[in-house]
Amino acid sequence: MKALVVESKGVTRLREIGDPLPGREEVKVRVKRAALCYRDLLQLRGFYPRMKYPVILGHEVVGQVVEVGEGVKSLEPGDVVVSMTFIPDWSCDRCRAGEENSCPNSRLYAQEVDGFFAEEAIIKESTAVKVPEGVSLEGAVVVPCVVGMILGGLRRVGLKGGERVLVTGAGGGVGVHAIQVAKALGAWVAAATGSQEKERYLSGLADRVVVGESFSEEVRRSGEVDVVVEAVGSPTLQESLKSLRNGGRVLLVGNVEPSSPFQLRIGYVILKNLKLIGHVGSTKADLIQGLHMVKEGKVKPIVQRTVGLGEVLEALNYMGAWKGVGKVLVSF
Repeated sequence: MKALVVESKGVTRLREIGDPLPGREEVKVRVKRAALCYRDLLQLRGFYPRMKYPVILGHEVVGQVVEVGEGVKSLEPGDVVVSMTFIPDWSCDRCRAGEENSCPNSRLYAQEVDGFFAEEAIIKESTAVKVPEGVSLEGAVVVPCVVGMILGGLRRVGLKGGERVLVTGAGGGVGVHAIQVAKALGAWVAAATGSQEKERYLSGLADRVVVGESFSEEVRRSGEVDVVVEAVGSPTLQESLKSLRNGGRVLLVGNVEPSSPFQLRIGYVILKNLKLIGHVGSTKADLIQGLHMVKEGKVKPIVQRTVGLGEVLEALNYMGAWKGVGKVLVSF
C-alpha cells in the first residue's frame, strides 16, 4: 500500500510499504478521510523531538474497519470510526480522572506510532470511537483534533453561556470550528483574522470580525472579552491579552512559530487577574460529544480543499501560506 513516510528529519517520501496487520486489541481500517494540521508542518520542521523514524505522518482520521485483532470486543468489520490523536496508558491518575489527554505516558499517532496518511492504518481499539449514523466523513474527521479539542479546552476555562469569546486565527482549520463550538455553547464570538479576504466568510459565522495585527482596540469597542481561544500563539498573544476583561482567561491551543519567544509581562497578568491555560488533545468523552454536535448540526465541517495522498506535501505548503478558510482534507 502507499503511505507518506517521514524517513528522517527533513526527508519525507510517498512510497509503497507492506500492508499493516492488527495486533492484540488493534483494528485495521481503510482510511476514508485524513486531515492536514499545522502540527504536521511543525513535525516536518523538527519541532517534535520525540518523533521516531521512519513514521507515517498524519494524526486525524476517519476510516472503516476491515480487520480486527485478537481481543477486540467493541468493533467489527464495517464499523466507521475516528481515533483519538494519541494512545493513553489508561492506568495513570490522569486517565482514571477522565483527563487522558494529560497522560504522561501517552504515545502520539504520527510521532511515536504510525499515523494515517496511508491507504490503510492500525488503530488501537481503546482510541477508536464509532461515528454515529448521519455524520459525514468530513464531519467526522474534523472532530478528533479540532472540535473535540476545543470542547475540552472551553470546558477547562469554564466557559458559560452568554460570555464573550475571541478566536484568533479565525480563518484556519482550528479557528473556523472554534467559532462554531463556542457559539453552540451559548457564547458571543468575535473572530480575529489577518486576512481581508476572509472577513466576508467569517462574518457568516461570528458575531463580529476584526481584521489586522492590532485588533485589541477594535475588539474592545464592542466590549472586552471573557475568553480568548488563542489559535496562533506568539504573533497574536499580546493583542489577545489586551482584549480581555479583568479576570479573563486565555485558552492556548496554537503556536505557529515555536522558535519565536514571547515576552510575557507578568505584572500585567497579575494586575488584570488573568488566567492562561495551555490545552492539547481530546479525551474520548470530547470525541463522543463532538461527534454528536456535528450530528445535530451545531458544528458544520468547513473544508477549503480536498487532495489525494500524492498531493499532501504540496497541500501542507499551501496551508502554511495561510490561504483559504477551513481544513484541508485527504480523500482516499
